[in-house]
Amino acid sequence: MSMKVRTVFLGLAVGLMSAAPALAQDTCEGVRSSTSAKLSFQVMGIRSAKGEVALTLYPDDKRRFLAKGGKFARVRTKAQSVVKGCFWVPPGSYALAIYHDSNGDRDFNRTLVGLPAEGFGFSNNPDTKIGLPALSAVRFSVGSGERSLSIQMRYLR
Repeated sequence: MSMKVRTVFLGLAVGLMSAAPALAQDTCEGVRSSTSAKLSFQVMGIRSAKGEVALTLYPDDKRRFLAKGGKFARVRTKAQSVVKGCFWVPPGSYALAIYHDSNGDRDFNRTLVGLPAEGFGFSNNPDTKIGLPALSAVRFSVGSGERSLSIQMRYLR
């Protein structure tokens, strides 16, 4: 084998080995540590691929739940029929609120009478016919290891 061919093979091998760690990296939000747990979610029933889906994770604190500035973490991802993702979190209790920002204005739009104009959902898929759910209805626990949630998007119109 010529020196030129060996150099090409060596360069290719080094390039592939250096790319391998990047392929193995986790794309979850948050910082993975020896004490963190993986919270995976799947949101189903998204009506269109317009805009994005915002997933907001709240700590187990009534004062912070759905309050401006109260979030623990947020992920925004392109809308599609099913959205999947994850967070790295310390073990504890949390609540997850989602909405389909179909017009991409990064705001949860409401009708003139105050009803949701965009799709929404919560962890535990509570009944939300009248008003917002209580934190106790959407709270869930994350222990060590991995916790998976499945949330159904709801549309009122």
